[in-house]
Amino acid sequence: MIERLDTFAIELPSWGFADTGTRFGKYVQAAAASTIDEKLADAGMVHRLTGCCPSVAVHVLWDFPAGRSPTQIADVAEREGVRIGSINPNLFQDQVFKYGSACSPDPEARAAADEHIDRSMAIGRDVGSSALSLWFADGTNYPGQDDILQRKRRMEDALARWHQAMPDSMEMLVEYKPFEPAFYHTDIADWGMAAHFARKAGPRAKVLVDTGHHLPGANIEHIVSFLLSERLLGGFHFNDRKYADDDLTLGSIDPYAVFRIFLAIRIAGERHGFETRHVGYTVDQSHNLKPKIEAMIQTATTAQELFLKAQMVDLDHLVRAQDAMAIVDAERCLRDAFATDVRPALREWRRARGLPEDPLEAFRESGYEARVGAERQARRGGNPASSSYA
Repeated sequence: MIERLDTFAIELPSWGFADTGTRFGKYVQAAAASTIDEKLADAGMVHRLTGCCPSVAVHVLWDFPAGRSPTQIADVAEREGVRIGSINPNLFQDQVFKYGSACSPDPEARAAADEHIDRSMAIGRDVGSSALSLWFADGTNYPGQDDILQRKRRMEDALARWHQAMPDSMEMLVEYKPFEPAFYHTDIADWGMAAHFARKAGPRAKVLVDTGHHLPGANIEHIVSFLLSERLLGGFHFNDRKYADDDLTLGSIDPYAVFRIFLAIRIAGERHGFETRHVGYTVDQSHNLKPKIEAMIQTATTAQELFLKAQMVDLDHLVRAQDAMAIVDAERCLRDAFATDVRPALREWRRARGLPEDPLEAFRESGYEARVGAERQARRGGNPASSSYA
């Protein structure tokens, strides 16, 4: 079971290393990254310490500055010991997308979305990315603002055209979110809508499940199992949340939920024969208050712990209890595995692979944050607030 950690990888988000904030303001940290080079350096540090973060998700607009080719950025990633992962287009920031992108009633906005996606796919082709990860802020805030059915048709048409234009090596991931920034209706509001749009787009379109993008009480492992059975689960954006939105570190609120998600994937693969090796795990967190790199290390190691706990479930015993309708015994299979302290096994796994037994303490002892914080402030003229949002 411990050896399964060798196959477990979780992708880091470039934007998680930058200064971020809430809609009310940005909170700066001296060591926060403000360039793609700094983001990749930080990501490389996390991977060297944890051994499970070999790729970095990137945002088109934020991570590919003018004057530098995508292959140059990929070369920087390679020097830092990581590679470029999923390509995340930005269809929500420019003013032209004020009323939406693919679903907008404005033909100029839809044309701008097409152009941006074409550029994103070209970048993905240049850097060898296998995933085009799509999240849309599209929606409306008031009844009657736009024709909902017409917006649905526009989304179907856009995704089908983009799917046809994708490189053969690339997969399209369609994300969903029930609300925010649209508060009357969101064009892809839940997993069922995302599954519909993925089917309409084409065979290489799958659903991306963001663990924070659900209404209270949603059973995410149920959604995961359903999507796996329909061969529509493409991957995850991992985070946690207490109320409406996401961006908290993984497992900080409900680690048992993450454990159950990993278990649902294991059951689908081992008991029912569904292919699960393609499912991608990506961190999607905005560390407004926690130190950026420490929060990433915390998330990566927590993911390893919860993944390993899910491997500890005795599936044979679980199946026997389920067949006998022994509810208490079946639940105990899960509870006993979740209660298992897997940290000694993780330390052993890391030691055997030349990794620090405690990645977080190793990072703190390295002095990396103080060093790069001083260097980055000096480059910004001593003003940490001058760093970019993302």
